Amino acid sequence: MSPDLVLVRTGVANVASVIAAFRRLGVEPRLSDDPVEIRRADAVVLPGVGAFAAGMARLQDAGLVAPLRARVERGEPTLAVCLGVQLLGLESEEAPGVSGLGVAPARTRRLVDAPRLPHFGWNQVEPDLTCRTVCPGEAYFAHSYRLDDDASLAAEGWSVARTREGEDFVAAIERGAVLGCQFHPELSGAYGAALMERWLERAALACAGGVV
Repeated sequence: MSPDLVLVRTGVANVASVIAAFRRLGVEPRLSDDPVEIRRADAVVLPGVGAFAAGMARLQDAGLVAPLRARVERGEPTLAVCLGVQLLGLESEEAPGVSGLGVAPARTRRLVDAPRLPHFGWNQVEPDLTCRTVCPGEAYFAHSYRLDDDASLAAEGWSVARTREGEDFVAAIERGAVLGCQFHPELSGAYGAALMERWLERAALACAGGVV
């Protein structure tokens, strides 16, 4: 049985491709910015394309900061994409003085050694041995900033997948049924579809009370 899936209406993301990708997997997501729905949903997707400050302002204005923090802290099925994974962190160089959700102990920094910015393209994703949802493969990226590869991520139970574009950086983080991707799984062809399907399977298992 598919989980009840809610996409957060952030106002800074084009969600059409995300919705289409889930529909291809046989799941019909709902768009919502209602804190009660975000709190009660079986699974939640936090998408994002755009600026860190605008993304956090939207979450704060909609009253979504507390429910999203609680979901991740409880390990409830949550998928954060692109800007979404940066919002899980502490802060970003893109917006000095603006705090993120703070549920992942890492800061967002600008890519400095990439051949060109923004970075658009396909890169090889290499997960840690502890990753259970992210597998090796090529994914599509579109960004100028990325999470620090901080040792405190592992110390707080996060598994890390990495990639390289002029420099090594975090491609994805996962902990239980929570997955954050700097790349766009919805635009990453068969690789992204398989990743989303594995996350949905873990979400369904978590909703059934299984161990993820």
